[in-house]
Amino acid sequence: MRTVRTLGLLGTGVIGGGWAARALHFGIDVIAMDTDPAMEAWIRGAVENAEPALARLISAPLPPKGRLSFTTSLREVAEGADFIQENIPERLDLKQRVLAELSRHAAPDVIVASSTSGLMPTELQRDMQAPERFCVAHPFNPVYLLPLVELVAGGRTAPATIEAAARFFGHIGMHPLHVRREVPGHLTDRLQEAIWREILHLVNDGVATTGELDDSIVYGPGLRWAAMGTNMIYHLAGGEAGMRHMLAQFGPALKWPWTKLEAPELSEALIDRMVEGTRQQAGGRSIRELERLRDDYLVAVQQALRQFNIGAGATLGALEERLYRAAAGGAEQAGTQGGSVLPRYEARARAEWADYNHHMTDFRYGQVFGDAMDAFYRTVGVDDAYRRTGRMYYDVESHVRHLAEVKVGEALYVTTQLLAVDDKRLHVFQRMHRASDGKEVATGEFMHLHVARDAAKAVSVDPQIRARLEAVLRAHAALPAPAGAGRRIGTRSQG
Repeated sequence: MRTVRTLGLLGTGVIGGGWAARALHFGIDVIAMDTDPAMEAWIRGAVENAEPALARLISAPLPPKGRLSFTTSLREVAEGADFIQENIPERLDLKQRVLAELSRHAAPDVIVASSTSGLMPTELQRDMQAPERFCVAHPFNPVYLLPLVELVAGGRTAPATIEAAARFFGHIGMHPLHVRREVPGHLTDRLQEAIWREILHLVNDGVATTGELDDSIVYGPGLRWAAMGTNMIYHLAGGEAGMRHMLAQFGPALKWPWTKLEAPELSEALIDRMVEGTRQQAGGRSIRELERLRDDYLVAVQQALRQFNIGAGATLGALEERLYRAAAGGAEQAGTQGGSVLPRYEARARAEWADYNHHMTDFRYGQVFGDAMDAFYRTVGVDDAYRRTGRMYYDVESHVRHLAEVKVGEALYVTTQLLAVDDKRLHVFQRMHRASDGKEVATGEFMHLHVARDAAKAVSVDPQIRARLEAVLRAHAALPAPAGAGRRIGTRSQG
């Protein structure tokens, strides 16, 4: 299968907009197709709305953003895309007709995937040409933040199609889950539907409101589910004996009539209860406001899980490590070609960084400078693998100057200039700029010491790392000396 540089999207609703935002953020061009020309404005708005959350999610250097184009021509998408994702309404006859037409125009090595939440891939690929390149790739909303994508093969799908699709989705930061057999609803929606039926019964029977039922998840199992699924949680519930003891103790309860397998009739009274309950939960907030709230907490949860390398946090960590490696390779290549451009790290002032004036609080400047330094170190080989040897540079002296205020939400970039390098020390000067106008908002000057953690003392840096640092130093020596370097803190004499 071909390298994916352009993603084609059929359908530009909520799911199509999410696919576009994710792909563009990771440097993939997007051709979005919809029969309604008015959807161009909608999908561009969806991409713009997703950008702040995506910018906060990823700390690693990203490739240049992809370009978004829009068309009403199915053939234009078929002939211009390297991978096509179908997101049209969940009607089997409609999807079969569109997929069949699409397959007549797309090259046979172009994978065609469907976002269907429940239809069977064998039925969807029935009338396609080269049906072996078709699969289901079912994402979860918001697609640009939730990494799960279920991959399901049809009866005529080639194994290579699933493998290539998994590589592509992994490249854009997703967790591809291969569903072993096609079943209606795949995996996750079947689990969600079971809970959904019970919700409808409990509301219909007057047992609980929609808000109370959501609280029963949010304050309990929902917190556990962020990193451990039901099976692992129940394994823990069995104590030292694990799942076997849990099933022996609680298995008989499965025979009790706690749950109802069939959903209740959607009467007007039940619909009214569901609508009124969720309206009260929204508390007057618009859908866009609620989307931003959801995005904020999803970013925070994934970043918290990254510290423990579990669940979606492990996916995020692996993605960032790949991006850092790619950036390091690019920086090394630029260095061998005589480039003298200052390394640049991009960030955004996050909501949780605010002080009481809604500006970035003092200690966060040090965090941004530190993140920029970490990104620079990776370009010369001081990466996770190097740190696992027990060696690392530590900040032993610093001087930060605050030159202008940074408001929450503002995009920033930091440049890093080496001033001196020896066997154990690194003298570095960093400048923080506001991205919107390039204004310098802060500088940081630092002395770093190379330390062996086990010995708890300064040691010589690896010769290969030293050589790379000196190559950067030679390139930076041609740059003007930074204003403010070497300054000390003190008041001017009044005598």
